[in-house]
Formats: sequence, structure tokens, C-alpha cells
Amino acid sequence: MAAKRIKKKSYENLSTQNIEKVIALLNPTSSALATEESKSKPITKKEACDILNIAYNVTRLSNIIEAHNDQKEYTKKRKGSLRGRPASTEEIGEACTSFLRGDPLTDISKRLFRSSGFVRTILERVGVPSRPANKEERLTPHYFPDECVSDDFAYGEVAWSSTYHGTVVVRERLDPEYLATKKAMVTMDYEAKYGCPCYSIYVVQKVDSEDTNFSSVQSGGFNAYAPAYELGKLQHLKKYGVILERL
Repeated sequence: MAAKRIKKKSYENLSTQNIEKVIALLNPTSSALATEESKSKPITKKEACDILNIAYNVTRLSNIIEAHNDQKEYTKKRKGSLRGRPASTEEIGEACTSFLRGDPLTDISKRLFRSSGFVRTILERVGVPSRPANKEERLTPHYFPDECVSDDFAYGEVAWSSTYHGTVVVRERLDPEYLATKKAMVTMDYEAKYGCPCYSIYVVQKVDSEDTNFSSVQSGGFNAYAPAYELGKLQHLKKYGVILERL
């Protein structure tokens, strides 16, 4: 049975690290996290609430600590039960979907009760495009796994952009015949120029709308153009239950 969840207000600091700190300070003699100075005297319940940035409420403080300990025990049992077992199709699908949506590896591993290394191995094995780890890496396109390499994309297909490091929706193939029908666009043979077809795309982006009048908006984006070598196929991930249209 999963541990009970505690409702958290935006200003409260109920991170795992902070709760562990409070537990250590409340029980200094039995905690390895407590310093030599703090081992002589435990903090008060009022001070514990202040550290967590919650209103002084002994019952709620106890519930927070209890829920934290229950979650630790549940996580330990789940990891133990999965140790040595290969990833299921459901786990592979969840890992792929979460990563393509932009979730960090650490968050995915916590949800699956697997290590970050285990999740990374899954993504590499099934052919999920990599994502830059820092700002410097974002400035350079990444290479695709073999499963993603293609120059043929259909209208409306969800693909991965090695330039924008996220999902895009493929629109029109910009061949001379299509460009000739658009008066505002210059007719050009992009395939002859770049050695592959060029496509118009819609780059999908997450929207942080907490401080705006559009709090119900979760995604947005912009139009762009990309040669096929900057786009990666994702169709092979459907066999793991990944619904590309929901990314």
C-alpha cells in the first residue's frame, strides 16, 4: 500500500532533504545527520515547523514526518521487489513518455522505483533521442539513434528536433511543387541544397502559466523550418505504448 500524501502549500518547504533535516534535529542522538553541536539538544516542535515553513501545528508536523517515513519504507520495499527484474513494457513506455515530455531522469527513476542508470539504459536501448544536460550542450545539435534516422516524415507526424531538443509536429514538405503554390515563399530545391528534404514544423513548448491570466494553458510553441537531418523519427516507440500525439 502506498504512503499517504500530504497536501503542500506553495510556500512550504517539504522537500525530502528538509524533512530529513528536521527529523535529525528532533532526534539528534539517534540520527547520523545531526552535527556534534546539535546532538546535545533537540530542537522544539515550534522550531521544526519554522524550518519547514509551516504554521505551528504539532499534529500536522507529526503527519508530515509519518508520511515521509512511510514513503521511505514503501520506496525501499518497491525497489527491493524490482531488483534484478528486467523492465516491463509498461515501465519502458512510462520512461520514454516522461523523458520525451521533458521530465528529469531523477524524477522518472523515483516514479518507477528504479535507479537513474537503469532508466538511462532503457532509453538508450529502445532508441530515444538524447537531451542536453547543460546550457552549453543545448547550443549544438545532437546525433540520433539509428531508429530515429529518416528523411521521410508525414504531415502531422510527431518527431524530435535535435536543434530545439524537444518534440515537434511536422507540417509541409517544402519541395518545389509545394513552394510554387505559395506566392509569399521563394521557390527553392532544398533537397538539392541540403542533401535531404526540408519541412515546416511546429515546435511544442511547455507553458508556465501560474502567474498569467491563462492558467489552464499547458503548452504552446512556434513555427519553424528544419532539414530532415535535424528531425528524428519516434514511430518505433509506439510498440511500447507511447502515444506520440499526447506528448
